Amino acid sequence: MGRWEPNARGRLAQAAFELFGERGFDQTTAAEIAARAGLTERTFFRHFADKREVLFWGSSDLQQLLVDAVVSAPESAAPIDAIAAALAAAAAMFQDRREGSRQRQAIIAANADLQERELIKLAMLAAALAGALRRRGTGEPTASLAAEAGIAIFKVGFERWVSPAGDQDLALIFRDSLGQLKAVTAGS
Repeated sequence: MGRWEPNARGRLAQAAFELFGERGFDQTTAAEIAARAGLTERTFFRHFADKREVLFWGSSDLQQLLVDAVVSAPESAAPIDAIAAALAAAAAMFQDRREGSRQRQAIIAANADLQERELIKLAMLAAALAGALRRRGTGEPTASLAAEAGIAIFKVGFERWVSPAGDQDLALIFRDSLGQLKAVTAGS
């Protein structure tokens, strides 16, 4: 093994997804992931705190993207429209990542501890969105309600997008889900 290899994080993530799919999450070790990637276990731990983080390491980037989109929305935008801007930004980020997202979702769905970690991630995203809305001047409970609705749309839409039958554009799914939510709240 050379001292430096390009894209170590990406190679580790790919190796982890392969092994998690072949053997299951609990049966895979960090050492096995590193070996599959052609790297050392020490390199693995330079990039990830533990093997769960292979599945969640992009969460902070996603959170920042969503918050930035809310903050950048026009001042005149209603809270739910600022959330819609965040969903559009997320859709653009994920659009070319469907297969990897499907693999990730299948791994998480097969493990109760990972499902719990995913719910924690979604709760953190909702809290960050609510905070961004409050910074825009949106009061409570409107900020929290809009943020939680946005995360519900994200969760349901993302699950539809990664499903085996999912072939629609993620942005379209988010827009459709937002429209359905608006119809439900309008009493339609």
